[in-house]
Amino acid sequence: MKGYRLLLVVVAVIILALAALVLRNYLASSPTSMPQPAAEVEEPKVMREIMLYFAAPSADYLLPETREIENCQEEEACLRDTIQALIDGPTTSSIAILPAQTVLRNIEVDGALATVDFNADLVSFHPGGSFSELMTVYGVTNTLAANFPYIRQVQFLIDGQRRESIRGHVGIAEPVTVDFRFSREPAVVVPEEPLGDNPGGRN
Repeated sequence: MKGYRLLLVVVAVIILALAALVLRNYLASSPTSMPQPAAEVEEPKVMREIMLYFAAPSADYLLPETREIENCQEEEACLRDTIQALIDGPTTSSIAILPAQTVLRNIEVDGALATVDFNADLVSFHPGGSFSELMTVYGVTNTLAANFPYIRQVQFLIDGQRRESIRGHVGIAEPVTVDFRFSREPAVVVPEEPLGDNPGGRN
C-alpha cells in the first residue's frame, strides 16, 4: 500500500513538473503584449500671409513679394518673423535689401514708431551706394507699415546706437517715415494673341 502511494506521489510530481515546463516554454515563446503609446496627432500649422519689399532687379525701386510664415500670437514675435523673412531674402528675381549676415537684435513699438535694432553686420556687409541704402531703409520701413498699418515711422539702430547713415548716403539718425513712392507693383505681362486665331480678323 505504501509503495502504491509513493508511486502516486512520484507520478503527481512528474506531471506538475511537466506542466510547469510546458507553461514556461509557452510564456517564453509568446510575444509580450505591451500597451502602445497613443500616437500624437500633430496639428496642422496655421500660416499667415505677409508682404515683403525687396529691390527690383534694376535696384532702383522696391517690389512687393508675398510670403507665408507661421502664425504668431504675440506682436513682438510677428514683428521679428517679418523682419527675419526680409533677412532671408527674396524667392523671386528681386534683390535682397539686407545682408544675409544681418541679425535683428531687438524690435519695439511705441504707438506709430517702431525701433529696429540690427547688429553691426548690416553695415559691414552692406554694398553701400545711394540706391542700395534707399532700398534697405524703405524696404524695411514699408514692409513693417504694409503688415502693421499702425506703424508709420521706423527708427534704425545699429548695436543699440543711432547712426547718421548705413554707409554715408541715406540719413537714419531720426525716424524714417513710411514712403511708398519708392515701391511699384510688379508689371503684369499680357500674352499676345497668336496671328490668325482671331475669327473676326482679316486673313
